[in-house]
Amino acid sequence: MVIIGAGPAGLVLGNLLLRRGIDCVVLERTGRDAGGKRARAGFLAAHTVRILARNGLDGGLRRRGREHSVCEFRTEDGRFRLDYRRLGRSEPHTVYPQHELVADLQEQFLVAGGRLHFDTEALAVTDADGPAPSVTAREADGRPRRWRARYVAACDGRHGAGRRSIPPGTVRRHHRDHGVTWLGLLAEAPPSMDAVGYALHPNGFAGHMARSAEITRYYLQCARGTRADAWTEERIWDELALRMRAADYGPLRRGPLLQRTVVDLESDVLEPLRHGSLFLVGDAAGLISPSAAKGANLAVLEAEVLAHALTDALAHGDPEPLDRYSERCLVHIWRAQEFSHWMVRLLHDASDTEGTSLFQERLRHSRLASLRTSSTQQDWFAENYVGI
Repeated sequence: MVIIGAGPAGLVLGNLLLRRGIDCVVLERTGRDAGGKRARAGFLAAHTVRILARNGLDGGLRRRGREHSVCEFRTEDGRFRLDYRRLGRSEPHTVYPQHELVADLQEQFLVAGGRLHFDTEALAVTDADGPAPSVTAREADGRPRRWRARYVAACDGRHGAGRRSIPPGTVRRHHRDHGVTWLGLLAEAPPSMDAVGYALHPNGFAGHMARSAEITRYYLQCARGTRADAWTEERIWDELALRMRAADYGPLRRGPLLQRTVVDLESDVLEPLRHGSLFLVGDAAGLISPSAAKGANLAVLEAEVLAHALTDALAHGDPEPLDRYSERCLVHIWRAQEFSHWMVRLLHDASDTEGTSLFQERLRHSRLASLRTSSTQQDWFAENYVGI
């Protein structure tokens, strides 16, 4: 088995296969320390935590993860809070930065004897429609190398070699550009509130998500085409304070900005998640907007489903679970996409997502009012906010 990509999807898959005695190799285009330095998403759903726990992959998570269950909405009509752990059938998130999870999974894979080739860029997957696919890669010294296997798992994202290698017309791509752009910010500053903050303001959306006691993730809606370095730090902090209504609810705890990224909110899904012996996992299978923190959670779920299916095929001669891999995962992917789309429409002015429409804006206000006052709506939100 060749696994392309050493993010959560690839490393969970690799660890699970290794524990089942299935030979695999992981190819990662970046260096050994790169994955441990990328400050990515940090909210793990309860189901994700259970997957990691039952496979013995939750050591760091148990020591350093923190349960979290409160989100706060700030609008022109005031603010309201939801403790989603106490609503419906929901459970809390666990805050554990993705780069720490990747470092844990990487270490466990290597300690167990796994083969992980860093600085090795997969260029193409060939012969995936036959019984012996191969992966052409470029190693750190620039030399080409070809890896052959019975199956290949593309865990290398939407622009990776896995997707690029699928012949045109073989799979169908569903795509939506939500017309919204966020400036993603990582601040060396303690959290300014004890909740995930969603601020809706005439100037645009602003978000607050704690990563640790010293690091906070912020999002700031900006115009499409804005460069990551276009705004000064002072302007960014002033705009965050304005949109989050710091004058009413308390000042933001400021600090230097460690990282800036521009995120165009898009969603896409490929169907099926397979081409012959090539399987798509994580962002290679489908991209989801960050508005509902589903990406890493879907990646872990898909990796476990594929690991079980590969075990049945390779160890027990039963290919049926592999044949159902795409169908099983797409059920979860589309449910997550629907909720993510609902969140995008909730958090942004209708002119951003649907074109200028007073009718659409009134619908948005009604959604917020229902979320504030309706226990039924709150239960639905809680179940979908954490569930995958």
